[in-house]
Amino acid sequence: MKTIEEINAKIKKGKAVVVTAEEILEVVKEKGIKRTLQEVDVVTTGTFSPMCSSGMLLNLKQPKPSMKLGGGEVFLNGVMAYAGFAAADLYLGAAALPEDDPRNQVYPGAFKYGGGHVIEEFVAGKDIKIEAYAYGTHCYPRREFTGFINIHSVNNAVLLNPRNVYQNYNVAVNLSSKMVYTYMGALLPRLGNASYATAGQLSPLLNDPYYKTIGIGTRIFLGGGIGYVIWHGTQHRPKVPRTNKGIPTRPAGTLALIGDLKQMNSYWIRGVSLRGYGVSLAVGVGIPIPLLNEEILSYTLVSNEDIIMPVVDYGEAYPEGRSEVLEEVTYAELQSGEIEIGGKKVPTGTYSSYARAREVAETLKEWIKAGKFTLTQPAVTLEELGVSYG
Repeated sequence: MKTIEEINAKIKKGKAVVVTAEEILEVVKEKGIKRTLQEVDVVTTGTFSPMCSSGMLLNLKQPKPSMKLGGGEVFLNGVMAYAGFAAADLYLGAAALPEDDPRNQVYPGAFKYGGGHVIEEFVAGKDIKIEAYAYGTHCYPRREFTGFINIHSVNNAVLLNPRNVYQNYNVAVNLSSKMVYTYMGALLPRLGNASYATAGQLSPLLNDPYYKTIGIGTRIFLGGGIGYVIWHGTQHRPKVPRTNKGIPTRPAGTLALIGDLKQMNSYWIRGVSLRGYGVSLAVGVGIPIPLLNEEILSYTLVSNEDIIMPVVDYGEAYPEGRSEVLEEVTYAELQSGEIEIGGKKVPTGTYSSYARAREVAETLKEWIKAGKFTLTQPAVTLEELGVSYG
């Protein structure tokens, strides 16, 4: 048995032993469970993928005369932000679109720029055009403002993401006779391709499937800076079928995350255009798993061959989590570039970057080894927090 306090003491002395979720598999093969637990303190995980349920919360400095943005309309580089807060707070969602971009129709040429791209440019330090329109009050008389802001000129800039780091997910295919455009990419008719996401054995919630070390207050790698878990994410649905190793075989847990955008790097915060669907934000997230006991160590031994993912038809309508599953395939099979569905060989492609996920895990590992990143004891783990999703 170990404690987070004991591990942090070793981190501060530069003596902590840290390995990635890939490396731990080889360590245990060589040394066994008991010796590995004695010698290794932390396993780092990582993922880099489009995460549509993301956005930035800004607090702006007041112009003269002052202006009440709350209840008005605000556009950042032509993309509408939400201004239903107080005088100077704004939220821009990753999936927000410009006023002149077509909506509510399948139009493959549209959706080239939106909230995710504005967030990437903001993090990169670029100037963002702001256009604001308000109704004016005695204390906030100004009604219009046009100018520029950047990450250095605002009071606060926070990445606030309601749903990230999905624990397992669907493999999307198209059984219909027409091309369809989805958040899982373009799907060719009649099982022409299969699209998948997640980072496999590197994925954070697949290395702690019952959320025993992850909860409110868990410190994480977020967008190249330091962030925190603040709640379970929206659509958190952990009560799904699982393998005998605890790995969910359907979309399951999610995380709500927060972090200071001024610490982050646009290498890890990237706007994404999804043809015929919309825009999103690719986010790099890494979570350290403290090896407190043999049970937690055993969960980090998940391999790509252990991860079972459901194949679901996206050809007619959005498939809810309870949709009929056509097949179950392993992440290793998906990575091979081809799976078999109903006797047909189907090429595969991913919307997550495994190489970037590995880089996240490696970066977090180096931070911890260098004493730049210590672990936190969650106020409440997600296991203790329970479930509120129907």
